[in-house]
Amino acid sequence: MTDTTDQPSDAAGQPATTAAIRVLLVDDQALFRAGLRVVLDAQDDIVVVGEASDGTEALAAIPSTRPDVVLLDMRMAGMDGVETVRQLFSGALPGPVPRVIVLTTFGLDPAAATAIRLGASGFLLKDTTPPFLFAAIRAVHEGSSVIAPNDLAQLFGADVERAPKPQPQEFQTLSDRERIVFGWASRGLSNAEIAAKEFVTESTVKSQISSILGKLRLRDRVQLVVYAHDHGLAGARDDG
Repeated sequence: MTDTTDQPSDAAGQPATTAAIRVLLVDDQALFRAGLRVVLDAQDDIVVVGEASDGTEALAAIPSTRPDVVLLDMRMAGMDGVETVRQLFSGALPGPVPRVIVLTTFGLDPAAATAIRLGASGFLLKDTTPPFLFAAIRAVHEGSSVIAPNDLAQLFGADVERAPKPQPQEFQTLSDRERIVFGWASRGLSNAEIAAKEFVTESTVKSQISSILGKLRLRDRVQLVVYAHDHGLAGARDDG
């Protein structure tokens, strides 16, 4: 396991004003990790602070490396990605929980679906392009997710059709306006897109999304989409 925890600094040796996004790489293929490190460290705003070959090493490294984002392979020898996410979001580790992007070799990976349910912020295919990877890391660091609603529909839609859950009581606490915003967000629309459709400001939508997440006890927008699919609420907004 490699640990590189140096903070970016200015010419005087002082910490930079804007800290780089700290990333921990977790994959059992050393060559793959090395390739990721090279392309990520080439970015001015991203720094790889450590590497781990399985979940056990990753959980041990997180308290000392303090990553903002963990890139986590789903299928590894030793502790796999699902169990790593389960333990990471169980509250067992001290300090803030980093955001997690899971890496998988195919889109309809049930392990990725499980990891998302447990708290991961989305998934990427391992053959994704470097620019898309950089954008995903930045988006997740800012609190967004990296999964399209149609991908979620494919991952979770069959389960919803077999055993739909009743509309939960907390959903009844949403206002009419919040339910409309919920419907758009469950389709994956951005704040700007929702604002354009509803003729309101982006800041208004952002405030409404925050209220929705709080009332439904959800961590982020990807959990909102999962919640919507689980309860048969996805895309409830009528385009007309």
